Amino acid sequence: MTGLPLLLGDPLTPAAVALASRALTAAVGLFVAALAYRGFRRNDAPKMRSLAIGIGLLTAGVFLAVALASLAGAGDGVVLLARGLVTVAGLAAVLHALLGA
Repeated sequence: MTGLPLLLGDPLTPAAVALASRALTAAVGLFVAALAYRGFRRNDAPKMRSLAIGIGLLTAGVFLAVALASLAGAGDGVVLLARGLVTVAGLAAVLHALLGA
């Protein structure tokens, strides 16, 4: 087990593990969103499109928003604001899927 970090280059830091976890969450979320979008295309159900958008925003959207804000050198407050706004947009899309017409 001690050779694993050496194979990866750098030791597995908590930040690297957190990044990998967030990336995996985004990837699985995109897969689920793709399935919902496929359901929209197959059944012409707009609610499934809203669900796909919501799930995509809640997973990959948040990941990208945080990554882009961090890469831009934004402070912690801006990163949290970006994350919060994308999360609210994703939840609104899911709510629209559940309650919308």
